[in-house]
Amino acid sequence: MSQFATLSEAVDIVNEAAFFDRTLPATRRKELARWIAGRQGLPRGYGGLFAPTKRDFREGLRFFTGESVNTGAGTAHILGEEACRALILLNVKDKPIREALEQTTAAFIAAVRLRERTKPIFCCGKCSVAMWRHLAVGGLCHQQRLISLGLKVLKDRRVGGSKWRTFPFYYTLLALTEIDTPAARAELRYAAPLCEKLLKRRATDELFATRRRALATKVLTLC
Repeated sequence: MSQFATLSEAVDIVNEAAFFDRTLPATRRKELARWIAGRQGLPRGYGGLFAPTKRDFREGLRFFTGESVNTGAGTAHILGEEACRALILLNVKDKPIREALEQTTAAFIAAVRLRERTKPIFCCGKCSVAMWRHLAVGGLCHQQRLISLGLKVLKDRRVGGSKWRTFPFYYTLLALTEIDTPAARAELRYAAPLCEKLLKRRATDELFATRRRALATKVLTLC
């Protein structure tokens, strides 16, 4: 029996290692990759992406940065994107894992007609950021074009106070720290004042608060 109760749990392990620049042992990377790849083709996968577990759907999703997703479609799509991203980062060379990622990617690209897509917003801000994170590590297709178009929309959604309309603040910041372009850095500079305020607050040991402080520090370093 797998030790991973949910797809969210497996993805979060990879995300934490990547964010804090920690190296996972080879055996752990292979274990994670095999389990994630095993979610291919299972019921309720979004557009051919890796499928969440029943518990993922029952409990809903929380991003690495703490914001919540409470719809079944959002959970399936975002976790599917994040799972593909996790497999790319794990970089396990086993043929079955590589083939699972390739087949999943091809199925999703075809399902959403991504090659012909001209709109960088998927359906909402949360889903769009998940796709940008996937694109930023080399997944899917037309990465530079789609990210560039997406960042133009993000700039247009500024509402003042370092925030954007419809885009979750911290999850969006997380994606921006992974995109090395002038447009991404401009959005980080826009968000910097709120990050500075965050770091003036009293630190706590709560998981998402700790991650958000680390993210705010990273944002200010990149500005």
